Amino acid sequence: MGDVPTLKLVRTVPEPEPAHRPAGPRPDAIRARRIVAVGGGKGGIGKSLISANLGIELARRRRRVVLVDADLGGANLHTTLGLDVPKRTLSDFIERRVPRIDDVVTPTGIENLGLVSGALDHLDAANPPYAQKMRLLRHIQQLDVDYAILDLGAGTHTNVLDFFLVADHGVLVLVPEPTAVENAYRFVKAAFWRRMRNVAQVYGYEALLRTVMAGGNFRSPVELVTTVSQRDPEAGANLARQLAAFRPRLVVNEARTPQDADVGKAVVAAWRKYFGLEMDYLGFIPYDDEMWRTLRARRPLLVERPDVRAAKAFAGIADALVALDLAARHEA
Repeated sequence: MGDVPTLKLVRTVPEPEPAHRPAGPRPDAIRARRIVAVGGGKGGIGKSLISANLGIELARRRRRVVLVDADLGGANLHTTLGLDVPKRTLSDFIERRVPRIDDVVTPTGIENLGLVSGALDHLDAANPPYAQKMRLLRHIQQLDVDYAILDLGAGTHTNVLDFFLVADHGVLVLVPEPTAVENAYRFVKAAFWRRMRNVAQVYGYEALLRTVMAGGNFRSPVELVTTVSQRDPEAGANLARQLAAFRPRLVVNEARTPQDADVGKAVVAAWRKYFGLEMDYLGFIPYDDEMWRTLRARRPLLVERPDVRAAKAFAGIADALVALDLAARHEA
């Protein structure tokens, strides 16, 4: 899609404001499993820092949280939390040295927060066989927690996209730079088409979808689904439901100016205009040298410097996620 165009701003989730820490269980507490997958189109944009600090913020609200280092083959989430490599990692689960993923959950020293460290010693971890990947996803879904937060690898590998798509909240992270925004568009487009292909495969629409896509240059997924519906109303209705259910979340990291923060709103507007789909802007995290200083010190930002603006921004992002969960529960 190229650089973000100048567009009329749309109504989105409010930007984060400082929030007071609740003293006890909140009345709106969600006691149901939720998977949050944090991904992006390129490396070095702060996905692990966001995953770790969002997990800490939710854990402090007395949610039971497990962080899962799903950057297969490039795990480093334990470092972000200031931990050494745990004795048991995802490798033990992948190699079936333990029967359940719960067996490799490591305490982090933060109440309500556990860690499944990545597969550091498994040579094929970055590209596990399909059966292994499905087993891993199934066990993540069965974790007895309020939130499982997956820290994904960079790029559009099918394994990364499948982890992103299994989540209740697929959170796209970008920094306000042209190349990062371009890669973010590429990532979310790839995730959408991966979802459509998966649905077509499950329901036996693959041949129909290939035929329709080969027959025209569609400006948006809505046009594609309309054409499918004309050929097969049942297939079209199913794809339309999947279309409506695909609603990524967005976080802008390292915002230095108000214009940087507004990049998130422009991306949401462009996604709606060019793809005809919705996206929720959860908020932005302002640039702060303390983020990187605490990382070098192997201390999480919310533990070491909870008073800085960047730390307080996580309260707003957590509020937005909880609000989306509440809305989904009320609609169910």
